Amino acid sequence: MIKTVTYISFLFIFSSITAVFAQSSNKTAHNFPRTLVLDGAILQKNFELIAANDIEKTTALKSLLKKADNLLKEAKLYSVMDKKQVPPSGDKHDYMSTGPYWWPDPSKPDGLPYIKKDGLRNPTYYDISDTQELDKVKEDSETLALAYYFTKEYQYAKFASELIRTWFLDTATRQNPHLNFGQAIPGLNTGRGTGIIETRELYRIADAAILIQGTPYWSDEDHRALKKWFSNYLTWLVESPIGKDEAKAKNNHGTHYSVQVIDFALFTDRPEIALSEIETFKNRMESQLQPDGSQPLELVRTKSWNYVNMNLDGYFIAAQLAENSKVNLWQQQLSEGKNIKKCLDWLLPYLKNEKKWDYEQIQKMEYKETIRILKIASKKYSNSEYDDLAKAVEEKIYASEINQLTL
Repeated sequence: MIKTVTYISFLFIFSSITAVFAQSSNKTAHNFPRTLVLDGAILQKNFELIAANDIEKTTALKSLLKKADNLLKEAKLYSVMDKKQVPPSGDKHDYMSTGPYWWPDPSKPDGLPYIKKDGLRNPTYYDISDTQELDKVKEDSETLALAYYFTKEYQYAKFASELIRTWFLDTATRQNPHLNFGQAIPGLNTGRGTGIIETRELYRIADAAILIQGTPYWSDEDHRALKKWFSNYLTWLVESPIGKDEAKAKNNHGTHYSVQVIDFALFTDRPEIALSEIETFKNRMESQLQPDGSQPLELVRTKSWNYVNMNLDGYFIAAQLAENSKVNLWQQQLSEGKNIKKCLDWLLPYLKNEKKWDYEQIQKMEYKETIRILKIASKKYSNSEYDDLAKAVEEKIYASEINQLTL
């Protein structure tokens, strides 16, 4: 029977956390999870704060468990096999999507080939379910894995393992490890490198698997099989024509391509690839940034604020990943004084309402990535003003359970 987070059940979980912490406190003080993007030391610290009845952290955990319990109740699994469409290969195990900003040409009887309207999402993009379902796998797996980590309740690890196994491992439902048919443009192609941006958050799957590793529901064999899937996908990224095409991208697509290559290489024990891509990433920052910290390639977009933050978020994830290879990108100095911190500081006058955002922004500004960036920066640069600003910019996002438990 699935538990719900009533006051009594939360007290039971809380007492379990206290007991687990008491047992583990006699061991090494550095017994934190070896996650790749999530900071294992912060997770451990928050675990300890929950055991000490910290109000902020226990409140965040209650919220997280409410979401996790709802996932258990719904018991919804996802697969590339769910889509109605069949990819050009004839194999529904192949992921597919269409370019979100591409629309029928009104001057053509059949609308082909499609034409681009930057920033305007064609609603038919959602007709193919792969993208939305993969997003749910990433989000739900992370939520459940964190719920397991903080409670040690196996029910969360069990369903997280089912989500991951269904999408990546089970023969009948798994995705083939490539994106040959990502963001196709009707009338022009059946897939392109740009589609690789849709897997930019697969690092959440790797970290979720690490968090549930060692439970009865995620065996060493499961973990090896997932690493094999990611290794095959990594090989496709660096060797396929579509992967090589995306590797040449000069804007946020190039940034998040590097993030994926670094993360997947670390996860699959291919450190030489990670180190090589970190060097490539440094060159990307060099070419993308101006000396004042601005990002010209993102500022020309119709949703310039969103893309500036999305790209900077990629910088931060890459820097977090590079720490696993003992490379400090936080302090990396490029030509003419360019660096990650200056790129962040370029945004501050706009966040403080000292400057008006005069670049094109055809929809409401979003702050989810901004808050994450600022909270991480407050620790990496030992400056609490970043954290204060994050809370002032959007307190609701700042106080979200994921942010409170992982940052």
